[in-house]
Amino acid sequence: MAVYHDARCRLCRREGMKLFLKGQRCFSDKCAFERRGYAPGEHGKSRRIKETNYGQQLREKQKARRIYGLLERQFRHTFGKAALAKGVTGDVLMQMLERRLDNVVFRLGLAPSRNAARQLVRHGHMTVNGRAVDIPSLQVKAGDEIGLRERSRKLAVVLSSLEARRGQGVPEWMELNTERMAGRVRSIPTRASIPVPIKEQLIVELYSK
Repeated sequence: MAVYHDARCRLCRREGMKLFLKGQRCFSDKCAFERRGYAPGEHGKSRRIKETNYGQQLREKQKARRIYGLLERQFRHTFGKAALAKGVTGDVLMQMLERRLDNVVFRLGLAPSRNAARQLVRHGHMTVNGRAVDIPSLQVKAGDEIGLRERSRKLAVVLSSLEARRGQGVPEWMELNTERMAGRVRSIPTRASIPVPIKEQLIVELYSK
């Protein structure tokens, strides 16, 4: 499967906002966006682009892809499923992105970033309802319990992430048991409970052309 290997800080600079792709580094003085908050490239400082309707729609789609770490084909596939599901397409799309297993692991604080969470899942460290799962795109359901395998509970990346996010809490649609290093999905998230600065209606308009 194709994977994005280039510098992730360039993505934040291209979108003109922090996408929080590198965990605690994004909150430190080392954050590239804080030091160079303009578009990457030789002419990044002086670049002035007139935003068209299509340009705005494209930027929202790219922003969503980059926040959740999906390539174009994966994102389009997810949108296709959302379009066929009952409900408002934009809201369903955001719910499906949030319910990805790698995102849930990140939201629970078991990994410092979605990229790190995806790696934990891919390497077989995570369980869903007691069974080992290595599919980052797995859609969790209400009542599912997500945890770490017994042999994975002393991983430095997990311990440091939990320590760094101590006291921050988790989204209202899930709960975390820090002693067991496990969380539970209480309900399907509503759009209001998803703190992501994306105008999903623009994505719907883009793909509906």
